[in-house]
Amino acid sequence: MGFFKNQFSSVIEWNETREGVLFYKFQSQEIKKGSRLIIRPGQDAIFLYNGRVEGIFEEDGDYDIESDIIPFLTTLKSFKFGFSTPLRAEVLFINTKELLVKWGTKNAINLQAPGLPGGMPIRAFGTFNCKIVEHDVVIEKLAGIRQTYTVEDVKERIIASLDQLLMGWISREGRDMFNLQADARNIAKGIESDLDMDMRKIGIGITDFVIESFSYPEEIKKMQEKAAAQSMVGDVGRYTQMAAADSMGKGGGGSHMAADMVGLQMGMAMGQQMVNQMNLGGNAGNGQTQQAAAGTGAGPKFCPNCGTPTTGSKFCGNCGNQLY
Repeated sequence: MGFFKNQFSSVIEWNETREGVLFYKFQSQEIKKGSRLIIRPGQDAIFLYNGRVEGIFEEDGDYDIESDIIPFLTTLKSFKFGFSTPLRAEVLFINTKELLVKWGTKNAINLQAPGLPGGMPIRAFGTFNCKIVEHDVVIEKLAGIRQTYTVEDVKERIIASLDQLLMGWISREGRDMFNLQADARNIAKGIESDLDMDMRKIGIGITDFVIESFSYPEEIKKMQEKAAAQSMVGDVGRYTQMAAADSMGKGGGGSHMAADMVGLQMGMAMGQQMVNQMNLGGNAGNGQTQQAAAGTGAGPKFCPNCGTPTTGSKFCGNCGNQLY
C-alpha cells in the first residue's frame, strides 16, 4: 500500500482563478514521484530549493517532474524519488503578462496657481500597466515573505508616491494650471519614468502610465464656462454675418432666406442679452443702463439688422440701417 501511495500522481499548477496576481507560490513543499508540472501560456515556473533558484521554465506545457524537470535543476540533477523521500522544493509561478490597473489620487493635490493665494486643489485619474521584469529581484525582495503579490499591492505603493510626483511634474516648465489636460501626455511620461525606476527595485516594471483626466473644483469649472461664454458672445456679430452670407451663397429661396433671417435675429437678440447680463451685472443693472442710454441718446452696441458693432454711429456701417 505504501508503494502505491507514493506512486500517486499529483499536479503542480496555477489556475489563476484570482485576477491581478503577479506571482503565486505553490503551497505544497512535497513533490512526489509521478507528479506533473503544468505551465499555462503567460506563466513561468521557478523551482526553489532551500531558498535558492534551481531552474526557470518558461515554455508552457505539461511536464513530468522526474524525467522532464529534475535533470535540468542545478543541484538536484541526481535526485532519486524513493518510497519515503519526496522532493521538498517550492515552485513559484510568475505571471508574465502585462496587467492594466486603474488609479486615482486619494486626496486633492494643492497646486500653486496665479490669483489663488491658497492654491488650487485638483484630482487626477488614469491607468498604468505593470509586469514582472526581473525574476531574481522579485524572489529576493518579495517571494521570500509573500505567498502572492497582486496589482493592488503595486497600486498601493504607487499611490503613496504619486502626489509628490504629480506636483513635481505639473510645476515644471510653467504649465497652464487651468488647462493641464493639454499637457497630460508629457506629464504622464515623466511620472512613468520615475515610477518605473522605483518599482524596478522590487523587480516590477511600469510599462505605461496614462492620465485620463484632471478634476478641478466646481468654482474653477464655473469660471471656465463663463470665460468660454464671453468669448462666444464677442463673436456673435461676426457669426451672424457669416451665416447670412453662407445662406445667400447657397441660393436659398425667399422662404428660406426669411427663415434664416428670423433665426439670425433671434441669435443676435440672445447674444445682446448675454452681453448685457455679464457686463452690467444682471437684469437690474441692465435696466439702469438702458435708462441712462435713453437720457443721453446713446444707441445700441450692435446693429439690430445685421449684428455689426455700431461704434457709436447713427447708421450701421455695414448695411446702412438707422440706429437711433
